[in-house]
Order: sequence, then structure tokens, then C-alpha cells
Amino acid sequence: MSDSHQQNYQRFLDEVTANRVMWGLRFGDEWVVCDSSEFEDTEVMPVWSTENEAKVQCVDEWAEYEPFEITLPEFLEVWVEDMSEDGVRIGPNWDAELDGIELDVLELVKALA
Repeated sequence: MSDSHQQNYQRFLDEVTANRVMWGLRFGDEWVVCDSSEFEDTEVMPVWSTENEAKVQCVDEWAEYEPFEITLPEFLEVWVEDMSEDGVRIGPNWDAELDGIELDVLELVKALA
């Protein structure tokens, strides 16, 4: 993991813990997910700790998507189980090139605890 990826991840943990929200990208009922660069046949849902960082990604094929707030309690109560069951990993604070770390959602829960 590069230093910038580690810094983005740590900032994600700090800001989500402090603000109790994270941001995904949504268009209607559809959320942005990407193919994993680490695992075959695996998807990653990128999430950001600020609305502005999420909004930066709303270009090109995601131009119609909008940042959507996910509260930390909602994430822990609803999203974690669904993502874990579906085998979807999570990508906290990916950069503008959609590059960053990919975590099992349970790893993120432990880090946020």
C-alpha cells in the first residue's frame, strides 16, 4: 500500500469516526461499484469521507450520479451484512484515478470500532 493510499485511508477513518457519515455515489437505486484490481470476479464499492471528494467522481460514465450520505449507524446496521453476504469489498477515499486500498467490509468495521 502506497503512502498516499495509507494517508487517504487514515483520513477516511478519522473523518468518518468524527462526522459519523460517509458518501457513496448513487443514481436512482443504483450505486457505483467497480471491479476489484486485486481479486477476480469481485466488486468494490468506493466511499468517501466527504461529499466534495465523492462529487469529484461524478464525471464521464458517472456524470448522472450524485453523492449520497450513508450514516455510520446505517452502514453498520444494514450495509455491512449485505456487502459481506454479496462479497463486495469497500474502497475508502479512493483518489481521482479511482485508485486506493480495497478492504473486506469487516476489516473496515474493526478499524472504525
